[in-house]
Amino acid sequence: MTQPVLGILTLYLNNARQLEEKQVYRKMITEGKRIGLDVFVFTPMDVDSGKQRIYAMVFDPATGEWSRKWRTFPDMIYDRCRIQRSVRFQQLLQFRSRYNHLTFLNRPLRNKWTIHQTFSQKSRFRQHMPDTLLYHSSADLHRMLRVSPVVYIKPINGTGGRGILRIERLKEPRGMFDIQGRRQNRRIIQPRRVSLARLESIVRQWCISGRFLVQQGIPLRLPGGRFHDYRMLVQKNSQGNWALTGIAGRVGAAKSVTSNLHGGGHAVRAETLLKEWLGSSEKAAKAIQSAEKLGLDAAAFLEDSFGTLCELALDLAIDREGRIYVLEVNPKPAREVFSRAGERETYRKALKQPLEYALWIYRTKLAPSSSKKIEE
Repeated sequence: MTQPVLGILTLYLNNARQLEEKQVYRKMITEGKRIGLDVFVFTPMDVDSGKQRIYAMVFDPATGEWSRKWRTFPDMIYDRCRIQRSVRFQQLLQFRSRYNHLTFLNRPLRNKWTIHQTFSQKSRFRQHMPDTLLYHSSADLHRMLRVSPVVYIKPINGTGGRGILRIERLKEPRGMFDIQGRRQNRRIIQPRRVSLARLESIVRQWCISGRFLVQQGIPLRLPGGRFHDYRMLVQKNSQGNWALTGIAGRVGAAKSVTSNLHGGGHAVRAETLLKEWLGSSEKAAKAIQSAEKLGLDAAAFLEDSFGTLCELALDLAIDREGRIYVLEVNPKPAREVFSRAGERETYRKALKQPLEYALWIYRTKLAPSSSKKIEE
């Protein structure tokens, strides 16, 4: 019997056709072969629409080699494409529009501001959302600084900690602010003190290139001075249900305002970091239990709001009292945080779950034919 086929849809990083997660895809193809799922990788650039075929990237676990093969369209598509400013991303939008009738495991989420507004409609989530405004002018900055001594400026579509400013109102000298951050290339902006007028000018220039949020800062500085947060991954399992895959702590690099691993941060087991932060194993266990319930509820709610999802990463801030805040939501999450935290089984599970969910989709929702026809 012909195996069901899953196509992993991604984007090239550059014109040299380099892939960002090639090693991850290699592992997923190998795992797919083990469980009876034929997996290949492709981008919108590899699609021959005229002949309804794809010049796919195929990995052979037996030889350890990648090759190219012409393939028919897959039964299911697993979208791993992240937003980027490029012609390649425009090609992706065209692909999604033209082949919208195919079976996608996941659909795009909206930007951070829309997600924040969506969450804020429900009291269940409202209490877990930091105060957030869409930046239009200095009035929005003033408004947030009146209610929070620490404020973050972040792009509505940013990832990996890029383009973030942290602003802290100083007690002494009065009227002065500490400002630091990360540029779009992830380069750290060293802390410096500025006046309110200078701060307003910096933020205006910072936000001139796009749309930005002004967000309440949650106290996340560890005793050693570094910032931390928690990455939680929830995924659909082999029965088609949302389940917690894992949660890990992230500690930022020295002088960094974010905890992202790509920005030089490191991963720690959540239980270990939370015990240190909250003061006891019992409080840590309670926070993890609450975070799990929040994550599962959030995933189901966002899926109802925006369409089919198969996984979701939530970046969480947990304050000293154990209150949980959702800082960001990512529908195309990396998994390396679990590997770096020493949780190798969780990392393997994070790779395997989308494949098992794809098998469930195929067996329960798709016709048992060996291929899915393309309808123009």
